[in-house]
Amino acid sequence: MSTKIFVNLPVKDLSKSKDFFQALGWTFNPQFTDETAACLVISDEIYAMLLTHEKFSGFTNKPIADPSVAEALIAVGVDSKEEVARIADAALKAGGSEAKPPQDYGFMQVRSFLDPDGHHWEVMHMDPTHVKPQS
Repeated sequence: MSTKIFVNLPVKDLSKSKDFFQALGWTFNPQFTDETAACLVISDEIYAMLLTHEKFSGFTNKPIADPSVAEALIAVGVDSKEEVARIADAALKAGGSEAKPPQDYGFMQVRSFLDPDGHHWEVMHMDPTHVKPQS
C-alpha cells in the first residue's frame, strides 16, 4: 500500500461541511462515513476525516482549537491554474470566505479560503518545470 494521509478535522455541523466540500467537487467514501464522521476524498492519496466535535474529542486529550486561531494550513496541490480558480471560487460560492488575497509567484499560484468551521485551506498549482529533481 502506498503512503496516504488522513487529516482529521473537527466540524460543528457535519451535514453542512459535507455539502460545502461536495460543492468543491470532492466526494466522500461511504464506507467510512456515518452520522459522526465523513471521509472526504481529495485524491487517491489524500483524505480528510470530518469529525463531529464529540467524535474528534475521543482521539485527543487537548481542547478543540477556537476557529479564531491558526493551528494548521491545509495545502492541496492541483494540476492547473484553472483548477485553483475553480476550487477557490466554488469554496467562496458555497459559503467559505477568502483567507488571504490570491498569490501569484509566476511559477506558483495560490488561492486560500476558510471552510465553514474556520479551517484554512490553500489550493495551489506549481509549474512542474520549475521544480528541480532531487539528487
